Amino acid sequence: MNGILYGVGIGPGDPELITLKAKKIIENCEVLVAPIKKIGEKSTAFEIIKPVVNIEGKKILEVVFTMSGDDPEYMACGKVAGDIIAEELKHGKNVAMITLGDVSIYSTFMYLQRYIHSIGFKTEIIPGIPSFCSGAALAGLPLTLGNEGLAIVPANKNEPLVDEALDKFDNMVFMKVGNNVKNISDKMAERGIDQNCATIISNVGMKNQYIGPIDLSREYGYFTTMIVKKNLK
Repeated sequence: MNGILYGVGIGPGDPELITLKAKKIIENCEVLVAPIKKIGEKSTAFEIIKPVVNIEGKKILEVVFTMSGDDPEYMACGKVAGDIIAEELKHGKNVAMITLGDVSIYSTFMYLQRYIHSIGFKTEIIPGIPSFCSGAALAGLPLTLGNEGLAIVPANKNEPLVDEALDKFDNMVFMKVGNNVKNISDKMAERGIDQNCATIISNVGMKNQYIGPIDLSREYGYFTTMIVKKNLK
């Protein structure tokens, strides 16, 4: 019998936010997959789980997923990773790919899942706490109230959805903000949206966590989200 590939979300970075189910699945799988941006770097997800999940004796597969934001490139990475993982599944081994946040939100696992399904293997998804939910909790912010809407948008510099969200929604979560904080700040100013309506959530649950107002003197990395609430008083 073939094994099953699990996509396991481990939350935003605080090991205490890993669900009991995620812990159980990881510990019960013989093979773990560590998605990395390039060969030789450490997996952030693996560093997070080590204090609370027993991975002793597991076979670890490192697979490369570039962070280009390009769908065809992600699909190509998914095929390469899928062929490696399929060899384990053929031998009846269950495999867990560990990802930050929730598996269904901008996760590379979903590209891998398509390919694995296409070659006849089963997958299961174990949800995790999204970074923006954890960040909103830490900042004491409601993401929505009453009949307000919420937009979740990738914050690439030339992404038209950024403008559309700022024009149409009460509440916005801009993900993968990184070095585009100033760009969104400028777009807010153009629309008369007060800068105090924005909260930066960066590296949630990690050592260099920052939760606070827009600060253009700071450098923001890949794990940075901006929450904008037009009705914030």
